[in-house]
Amino acid sequence: MTPDARPAKGPLTLSPELRQAARRIAQTEHLLVAMDFDGTISPLVDRADDARPLPRSAAAFAGLAALPRTTTALLSGRALASLRAVASPPVDTLLIGSHGAEAWLGPGSTELTLDEAQRQLLAEVRGVLEEIVEQAPGTLLEDKPAGVVLHTRLATDDVAEDAVAAARSVLQDRKGVFLKNGKRVLETSVVNASKGEGLTFLRQITGATAVLFAGDDVTDEDALARLESGDVGVKVGLDFTQAEFRVEAPAHVAELLEALLQERSLVVAEEAPGTD
Repeated sequence: MTPDARPAKGPLTLSPELRQAARRIAQTEHLLVAMDFDGTISPLVDRADDARPLPRSAAAFAGLAALPRTTTALLSGRALASLRAVASPPVDTLLIGSHGAEAWLGPGSTELTLDEAQRQLLAEVRGVLEEIVEQAPGTLLEDKPAGVVLHTRLATDDVAEDAVAAARSVLQDRKGVFLKNGKRVLETSVVNASKGEGLTFLRQITGATAVLFAGDDVTDEDALARLESGDVGVKVGLDFTQAEFRVEAPAHVAELLEALLQERSLVVAEEAPGTD
């Protein structure tokens, strides 16, 4: 676990230890670069639809996606449709949405489907949250294929806390309903999934020999906990984490991706036929 102290003011720069980790993992046989989106590749914004990747991050991520033996993936709490709309990912990038409940692994991927009991339960959950939102100014709902999200970023702190507490008091013991806390959101779902399970799944299907994962939210800790020896985990922000490395903001993530692209490109070039 890295210190919580803020880095000194000055030009954006990665720590020597993180640069060395990027250099090391770039040497692996098959690299999986899995990234959270909101708060990691994109700065956090008040309106979810307004989120966009930082241009430097998008360019470096696309560069990595084009390299041999390198797989890129976005691992997000967003529904897949929302993730595609705001992230505009490279065509070959794998997508895990809804905290692991949805997956896109290329053409022919099947969509998430709920059975009748799950659909009925989801409707009941939405009804509960609608009543809360009506009484809590600044809160709003976001529908996902397997859940509903209570957003509180536009509400005052006391209204946000009361809204989340009210939702939890009604839903936390309801069978078949799963709750996750995030940054100014409460996620509800009728499918039990996590980013940790999503990351493990991505490792298995890609045959990755090492993984770099970066994320900023509480739910990203599930993925960080699944990293293995030789992987690189990066926490974005100053909250508690089990990640080995930490950067302060999405702008530092852009620098990390650029450093990784440079190192990985050198490795690939050295292995290309005809290279001395």
